[in-house]
Amino acid sequence: MSRIKYYYDPKTCKYERYTRSKWDIVLNSLGFLSLSSILAIIFIIVFNMYFDSPKELMLKKENKELKLYYGFLEEEVGKMNQMLADLQQRDDNLYRIIFETEPIAPEIRQAGIGGSDRYREIREKGLNQEKMIISLHSKIDALKRQLYVQSVSYDEVTEMALMKEEYWASIPAIQPVLNENLNLLASGYGIRLHPILKVKKMHTGVDFTAPKGTPIYATGDGVVITVKTVFGGYGKYVEIDHGFGFVTRYAHMNDFKVRQGQKVKRGDLIGSVGNTGSSTAPHIHYEVLKDGKHVNPVNYFFKDLTPEEYDKILELASKENQSLS
Repeated sequence: MSRIKYYYDPKTCKYERYTRSKWDIVLNSLGFLSLSSILAIIFIIVFNMYFDSPKELMLKKENKELKLYYGFLEEEVGKMNQMLADLQQRDDNLYRIIFETEPIAPEIRQAGIGGSDRYREIREKGLNQEKMIISLHSKIDALKRQLYVQSVSYDEVTEMALMKEEYWASIPAIQPVLNENLNLLASGYGIRLHPILKVKKMHTGVDFTAPKGTPIYATGDGVVITVKTVFGGYGKYVEIDHGFGFVTRYAHMNDFKVRQGQKVKRGDLIGSVGNTGSSTAPHIHYEVLKDGKHVNPVNYFFKDLTPEEYDKILELASKENQSLS
């Protein structure tokens, strides 16, 4: 129950009962509300200065997590760059040296991208962490470009490896007949006494003596380009194109086991030893041509010989004796 208030009226010399007007009530209410509002605002300002709101706490937590994730991403990008650098090192200093090709130029590996404002869309958004975001994007883009260059490089290395494999398979690297005891080599490459003309002439191949019918084998992978019989000279002979500038010729054969255009592998049977053409005894006259020029076939007998056996056959081939054809 509200208290009744009185005031002294000097005119009547009496205490009169005090009654408030509506306007007084309104003014008092407004004053109270204003004071309360001012106090509330002051309280909120002071509270916000020293305490975070739930929303601010949530945002600060999210920012902390984002910075933590950014640090993890930075660390992972750094590890990937290190791994890429190791791959590039191997590519330049191992794989490309093995395949005898030049390393990739550093400016190509960097794989720069044109354009002065590549990250304009990010800048237009007005993000608070704009520099951090652009920095990470830039590092990832650079990594992607360098990975692409390295991927292309590995495709080239793979192609070179396949070609190298084909190259080594195509080289005429074995003897055309089985010669385990190294006693079949009768005459080597070079100036030799011709068996019929009895004058020294250039002997463009090597002669292996063997009984008639002894198997003759392809000395490298290739394609048969010639299967021919003449009544003098080479007699029955076969030529194989091995690619990479190599051609081999097998002369004075008894018969053929291949046909023109046939693909052969190293060690495939192509015919047998005979005594056809200008031959003085059953043997196989074997030649190697590189880029159209005769070379010493003995220099390529490395596939089926140990180093000691190779030295021995070099010694046998160097003797100046009479050729068999």
